[in-house]
Amino acid sequence: MKLKLDLHDIFNRGQEIDRALRGIIDEAVQKKASMVEIIPGKGSGALKKKVLRFLDQKEIKQLYHRVEKDGDNWGRLFVHFRHNESTGRRGRGR
Repeated sequence: MKLKLDLHDIFNRGQEIDRALRGIIDEAVQKKASMVEIIPGKGSGALKKKVLRFLDQKEIKQLYHRVEKDGDNWGRLFVHFRHNESTGRRGRGR
C-alpha cells in the first residue's frame, strides 16, 4: 500500500504542514503502508527542507525505514516503511 500527501495547498501554513506530515506518518504505521509519497513541490526548496527536518526528528525517524529523494522529480520524496508483524513496529531487513 502506498499513501500520498500533496503539500501544495498548505505550503505556507507551518502548523498545518506539521499536522499533515504527522497524520500521514501515523496513518502509514497504522495501515502498514510500505511507502508514503510526499509532494512538497519544487518552488524555492524551503518546504522540502522543512519536510526533511520534520522527518529527521528522533521520534519520527524511528517510525520509518528510509527517505528517498526522487531523482527524476526533485519536488517529491518517498518515505519507506518496514513493518514487523509481531509488534506492529518497523522491522529490520527481510
